[in-house]
Amino acid sequence: MIFKVYYQESKTEVPVREKTKTIFINAESVREVYTKIADKGFNIELIQEVKGAYLEYEQQNEDFKVLEI
Repeated sequence: MIFKVYYQESKTEVPVREKTKTIFINAESVREVYTKIADKGFNIELIQEVKGAYLEYEQQNEDFKVLEI
């Protein structure tokens, strides 16, 4: 499954919507996503499974790539 992770780069700063970034991660569950990015120091806002039409839409973006951690 592919998950889209919305995050802030620093846990020490107040989250600001305009600074939110996203990455895509291939994992079996949300828990596995947390495990894979635990050492990154991200302030995670949301982890969302991406599938179906939503995945097709995201894949059309030229910046789309799935992180293999």
